Parts: sequence; structure tokens; C-alpha cells
Amino acid sequence: MRTAISRLELLQPGSVRDALRMLRNDGPLTPLAGATDLYVALNFGTLDSTRFLNLWGLDPLRRITLRNGTLRIGALATYTTLLRSRLVRQRLPILASAAREVGGMQIQNRGTLGGNVANGSPAGDTLPVLAVAEAVVVLRSMDAERRVPFGDFYTGYRATVRRSDELIVAFEIPPIEGRQWFRKVGTRAAQAISKVVMAAVRGPRPRIALGSVAPTVIRLSGVERALADGATMEEALRRLDHDIHPIDDLRSTADYRRDVAANLLRRFWTETAP
Repeated sequence: MRTAISRLELLQPGSVRDALRMLRNDGPLTPLAGATDLYVALNFGTLDSTRFLNLWGLDPLRRITLRNGTLRIGALATYTTLLRSRLVRQRLPILASAAREVGGMQIQNRGTLGGNVANGSPAGDTLPVLAVAEAVVVLRSMDAERRVPFGDFYTGYRATVRRSDELIVAFEIPPIEGRQWFRKVGTRAAQAISKVVMAAVRGPRPRIALGSVAPTVIRLSGVERALADGATMEEALRRLDHDIHPIDDLRSTADYRRDVAANLLRRFWTETAP
């Protein structure tokens, strides 16, 4: 059943401070930016929210900067912006790779990095990238700003530590040492939800993250330790079975996801070999 538009309310803040004040004083409100996820839920009548806060016009949240070696990406940076950003291509090319495979041109022009993270789908294409980049989520309220390591941001399926009076305002990515690698496996390369998506970094400390194999995006901690200790690929694959928990759903089966995850791990290690 589709949601009746007549019962929806949209607040229009003129600044980030206005938005934070509205969240504190006029809530509960659901932040809305590109709306590429929310509109789908509205269309199918699966979204409980009826009051929204339109962030689209808040240009300060679109900035991408580099300071003291840390890449800072505003939450309203669109996928198109990520693709075009010289800083992103130089410092975190796997994020540009992920952005390139999110939907078509229209989605890339509207969808935002903050929206992908806030939506919290375990199939979100950018989430494994932020996981292996060990990004920090910057949350701001009227009273304070706090930084949450990306690995601590999700508490369960589509559940996060963000409070109702907070906005995701940016992501901070420290320097990354090693060769970066990204692959998405779906029905089609771009305009399909991921069956499995992997981001990885091969360096002194291997980092590997997967989407669509657990209730949230996950780091393969057992696999990472095994590879760092010089284990064989066969041993790493055995650890993989313990790290992931895929399910059967409309897009794929758990067995298929396990096979794909194993194939991606092999490809990553082979293609990034010194």
C-alpha cells in the first residue's frame, strides 16, 4: 500500500544550525536528502515516518577537504561528487569505484554518502569501503559533536548509535597504507542491489569487509588475522566460514553468497599480490 502524501510534513531548515534546532525542538523528524531510499519506502507504504527534515539545501555538508592527512567528506556529498573528486580518487579510490556502481546517473546525482550510511542496508555499496578505511562518523547535535568509529556505528540490522537529535555531518578517513580493492556482485553491475560486495586493503595489516553476508556490514577479522600471520588461502577460507552469516532471500541464497565471498577473497589476494 502506498503512503498518502497528504499526511506527510516536510520541514525546510535554512542552515545546519536550523536543522539541528528543529531536530531538538520539533522532533521526531526523519532526515531526508537525496531521498533515493526513502521514496522507495514511501511508495511501498513501509515507512512509518510522516515528518521529515529536508537537508538537501545545506551546502556546507557537501564539502570534501583534506586536513593534516585526514580526508573529510561531507554527509551530503553525492555519488557523482565522489566520482569527480580528485581528493577521493587519490586518497580513497575504492569509494569512487563503489559510487560508480550505485544505480544509474539519476541516482548518482541525488543519492548521498550520508544517506547510504544512515539507511544502514547491509547491501549498501559504500559501507564496506568505509569499514576497511576505518572511517569515523561525525555526529552533531545542538549541544555537541561526537566522533564514532565506523565499526561501532551499527548496533544491528538498520540500527545505529545516532540519536534522534543528531545528524551525520561528515566522515573522516585517515591515511591508508596499501593497495585498495573493490568488487560488487549483483544481477547487473550497477542498477541492482548487491548480492555480495567486498572492499579490501592489502598492506602491512590486511583489511577486508563484506556486505550482504550478515545483518550489518562486517570486517572479516578472522581472515585478516590469518592473512597477516602468513596463512594459506585455504586456511583463510576456513576462517571466512566463521566470519560471515549469509541468509537466503529474494536476491540470492546463503550458499551462493558463501561461494561468491570465497571467490572474491581469492581474487583480492591474487590481484593485489606484490
